Amino acid sequence: MKKTIICLVGSALIAGSGIALAAETSAQDAKPLFEQKCSMCHSIEKPKSMKKTGSEWEATVMRMKNGHGAQLTDAEAKLIIEYLSKNYGS
Repeated sequence: MKKTIICLVGSALIAGSGIALAAETSAQDAKPLFEQKCSMCHSIEKPKSMKKTGSEWEATVMRMKNGHGAQLTDAEAKLIIEYLSKNYGS
């Protein structure tokens, strides 16, 4: 039982440090992630020419992910939504 608890605590600490590292690098990685992932299906100029609220960007990105097959993890989608909202928000 002790080994299981120690293993779970160790795993949680390792996972937690990965999350913190991802959060630190997320802002700088959002633009290239957006450009790479979104340009696979359409010109980057298309979303850059739009102004939407955060909720509208979320709906758009999730529609691309869930309805059109954009290859995004949930974490990547969140970063892209935050990037678009900040830079192309209305």
